[in-house]
Amino acid sequence: MKTNAYAAQNATTPLAPFSFERRKLGKHDVQIEILYCGVCHSDLHTVRSEWGSTTYPCVPGHEIVGRVLKVGKDVNKFKEGDTVGVGCMVDSCRTCANCKDNLEQFCEKGTIFTYNSPDKHTGGITYGGYSESIVVDKEFVLKIPKNLDLAATAPLLCAGITTYSPLRYHNVTKGQKVGVVGLGGLGHVGVKLAKALGAHVVVFTTSPSKVEDALRLGADEVVNSKNEDEMQKHLNSFHFILDTVSAQHDINTYLLMLRRDGNLTQVGVPPDPLLLSVGSLIFGRRSMSGSLIGGIKETQEMLDFCGKHNVTADIELIPIQNINEAYDRLVKSDVKYRFVIDMASLKQALS
Repeated sequence: MKTNAYAAQNATTPLAPFSFERRKLGKHDVQIEILYCGVCHSDLHTVRSEWGSTTYPCVPGHEIVGRVLKVGKDVNKFKEGDTVGVGCMVDSCRTCANCKDNLEQFCEKGTIFTYNSPDKHTGGITYGGYSESIVVDKEFVLKIPKNLDLAATAPLLCAGITTYSPLRYHNVTKGQKVGVVGLGGLGHVGVKLAKALGAHVVVFTTSPSKVEDALRLGADEVVNSKNEDEMQKHLNSFHFILDTVSAQHDINTYLLMLRRDGNLTQVGVPPDPLLLSVGSLIFGRRSMSGSLIGGIKETQEMLDFCGKHNVTADIELIPIQNINEAYDRLVKSDVKYRFVIDMASLKQALS
């Protein structure tokens, strides 16, 4: 099926109109008309080959919300007209230990990501959500709660599960003190989720201009991490800290905020290794870990949780014609807090 999209032809050219062939609908597949697609920072990194493994042309996008157009003959949990989502993954081996544990993101034979992964159906690579439609195996399609704003739900398919998974894994619950480092695309969703879980939420930021926003989003306290007096007040007090910062920073400063047996989970990816003082861990039996999105089962759990608590992302809706400008603004952190593409604009872009 001919599919219109926006793609990058190499690491230095702007994204521009592009067309390609989607696979035909198989008996286990769901064909989805894409209504909205979130813009993730990893889209920019991949398009500009900053992670060094991009295959071109590249059609980014893994925060997809759309409407079911058709289903294969063996699909019974979705029907035409349903509102659904597709996140960062479209397939995995489903037989390895990690897949059997519903952790497809750690598939031992290689997770098939929504774009820029080997596509067993076409022999090429997968193309993502900056396109008018997509065909996905039913096991990797997600149900969207009916009460949520669709455009603002799209970023939950990456930013939502990226922050929800470590909060759940470390059993964040009512009465605990939770820190969120950084108030960007990931951090602002992390604040909302931690608050919905019942935690006392403290935001660490280097931007005084974000104090008001942090409180509006649900933070109980905001700490200027450049202010030593403010930081000192919170030493040895956090059960859990979610670090969303992808720039270089002193991780030990935040490790010292943890109480005994507290954990800091890193979800932001700085360009260079962080310098870790082992003493920050040893004294207090603290731990540091990382987390990568979440499996399909947990992603559906996250969406249901967001539906129950009415959690969505704060977004700026853009036409696809503005995607290159949005990328430039993303580099400058000039968005509150996620760009989402209105895919209806794709028809106008091609007309």
